[in-house]
Amino acid sequence: MQAEGGTDRQRLAVCAYNGTMILNVSSRTDIPAYYLDWFFNRIKAGYVDVRNPFHEQSVSRIFFENVDAYLLITKDPRPLARRIREIDKPCVVHVTITGYHGDLEPGLPDKREVIESLREISSVIGRENVYVRYDPVLLNERYTVEYHKAAFERLASQVSDYAAHMVISFLDDCKNVRRHQAETGFRRPEADEVRGLAESFARSAERHGVMLYGCNEREILAPLGFRDSACFSQKKAFELTGRAFGSWKARNCVCVEMVDIGYYNSCPRFCKYCYANYDESRIAAHVKDHDPDSSLLSGHLRPEDVVKRRVK
Repeated sequence: MQAEGGTDRQRLAVCAYNGTMILNVSSRTDIPAYYLDWFFNRIKAGYVDVRNPFHEQSVSRIFFENVDAYLLITKDPRPLARRIREIDKPCVVHVTITGYHGDLEPGLPDKREVIESLREISSVIGRENVYVRYDPVLLNERYTVEYHKAAFERLASQVSDYAAHMVISFLDDCKNVRRHQAETGFRRPEADEVRGLAESFARSAERHGVMLYGCNEREILAPLGFRDSACFSQKKAFELTGRAFGSWKARNCVCVEMVDIGYYNSCPRFCKYCYANYDESRIAAHVKDHDPDSSLLSGHLRPEDVVKRRVK
């Protein structure tokens, strides 16, 4: 069997379906905001190809008949809100809404538009399947501890009717953070600041009837009484699909195991703290190479690629 656009040098290893799968769409780029047409085209085609970010010639082919659910992650839910009824499988939607402005998050729509789109999505998939992410929490002269406390309280009051869950995390050290540190002056909160922020966030969430979780922050949040939480839990996966899934061991967190179909360095938003855009010099080329009809998010299959079917 020859891979799409391939040659005799390409190999497609076909296995009998023996597993279940949840797609992460995506933690590597904002597919719902920038590449939604491509995603729906792949659903229609029946499969999607994903290039291994660490071994470029290795490509996984995923057939949607083997997919049970989606995790959709975005900062701009407007395109998804317009097409949410076209989603063909159970899904959980995460929308990131922070208190930051254009100095850290250039190109984002007005937050009132974001929240309106959140409402539209919630009306279709249910409040219990919508999560609002307030992350990452970082500090500088403009975005202080008190600023975040007020911003989170305001956000919780605005989204609680449409999202049953809110997720927080704190700034991680990554290439993009270090690259922009001099111009932004941002830093990760100290231990006492984390405690003050977490306690304030917890009070706001409880006041507005929202479940609050920490994303992969168990070491610092567990002592404060936070749940050992998941962005997409095994319990949620079972509720949506009736199937049991393992935990995501590769991430060392309690999320259900998922397969990410995104591509690093392909989000044209240029948020100053983004871990996924670790080489901003490559973004323009990856965006230019995007073809909504390609099986890959950026570019096309090459003669030297080895394509293998992934089933779990």
